[in-house]
Amino acid sequence: MESELFDFIAGYMPLTEPEKQVIVDLALFKRVDKGAFLVREGELSNAYYFVVRGCLRTYYMIDGEEKTTAFYTELQNLAPLSTVNKTPSDQYIVCVEDSLLLVSTLDTEQLVFERFPRFETLCRLLSENLLAQNQASFDQFKNSSPEQRYLRLLDTRPDLMQRVPLHQLASYLGIKAESLSRIRRRVQQKART
Repeated sequence: MESELFDFIAGYMPLTEPEKQVIVDLALFKRVDKGAFLVREGELSNAYYFVVRGCLRTYYMIDGEEKTTAFYTELQNLAPLSTVNKTPSDQYIVCVEDSLLLVSTLDTEQLVFERFPRFETLCRLLSENLLAQNQASFDQFKNSSPEQRYLRLLDTRPDLMQRVPLHQLASYLGIKAESLSRIRRRVQQKART
């Protein structure tokens, strides 16, 4: 499990063996069952998550309806706003699948930064990358039709089609499940002709 993480980090900067050992020694890896909540609305959390394997979903409850905002899968990190702001969460974070996560806290990160200042640079690079991805994703979402959103999801994250229930995908795309079913049929018909 560590090798997947270290391979990912190597894409940003190579780690020395002592740096790798610090990560292993901190015992940050956690297995979480499908359906388990990491955070619920109103709870305080001090955790940051990195998905080694599995799938997480974030959503809000609005007028009794779940509004999915994101899915986090392999090699994606999640820094909940409530953790960053040290406020009660206004969203839910749940495991869509059995997951293997790297779970850290601000205190843990500070310890690592003190011992290995390069990790602070790594975290900054990861944060910048995540911010740019989120901005691009938001812009594309706001400027596209539901069918365009679905086609983009098929193109960029086809694995979600097999991993996530239809009603959660529909919520993520900002439409009802029935609308998503119609869009899927239309896209499949176009592909056959």
